[in-house]
Amino acid sequence: MNKAVIGIVVVLLLAGGAFLLLRKGPSQGTPPSTVGKKDSSIATTEAKFSTPKKSAHWESNTPEHASILAGVPINVVINFNFDLAQSSKIEIMMNGEDFAAGVTTIDNNGLAMRRRMEPTAPDGIYTILYNACWADGSCHDGQFQFKIDRNTSSEFVDLTGQDEVTINLQNIAFIPLRVKVSKGTKVTWVNQDNVEHTVNTDSHPAHTYFAEQNSRTLANGDTYSLTFNEVGIYPYHCTPHAETMKGQILVE
Repeated sequence: MNKAVIGIVVVLLLAGGAFLLLRKGPSQGTPPSTVGKKDSSIATTEAKFSTPKKSAHWESNTPEHASILAGVPINVVINFNFDLAQSSKIEIMMNGEDFAAGVTTIDNNGLAMRRRMEPTAPDGIYTILYNACWADGSCHDGQFQFKIDRNTSSEFVDLTGQDEVTINLQNIAFIPLRVKVSKGTKVTWVNQDNVEHTVNTDSHPAHTYFAEQNSRTLANGDTYSLTFNEVGIYPYHCTPHAETMKGQILVE
């Protein structure tokens, strides 16, 4: 091999080594251009929720843990499979402040406790702290979280300013899925499918969040109507298709 060929080989080897060093970057393995910089791909609405704690006899709660809501819940409801005592309590906390309104109440059947929420509560992550008590005097605590982010209301179909709106139950879905209406609006659901549906307030199967929003079984062509007179968010579902057929109404 002549000297010219050897020289070319050496140059190529040195260039390859330099390229590998540049690919590797700093010894920590982090590209210099990203050190100390925030990842801009992370959405500003990202929320980190703690692990919920479920007390004895807990069944479900509304809002659901880790849910992100476009409006303030009208109340927080927690369901149990055991009769609650009046000493049971709910707190709706953010940054050390309780945004609950009024007192904790027990439903007439004794299986759910609820507390209303301040309608002007700001956006943020709320921690629900509750103490479920029984007739024998024992109590068990639990907690869960949800987030209010009014920016997500842009995902709702804006039907504000109308006296009446219609939601179709079609192709095993609520159409529109999420709607925004004005206070005092009459909402009518129409079953367009050949299978039976219902309009039931969350959670499933307790249906306790807003008990007025619980329809009879609707066959094809049947309708169900309800007027919403209180601002807030109303999550609901179809009981025969509870895992997939869900909707929300935001009242402003």
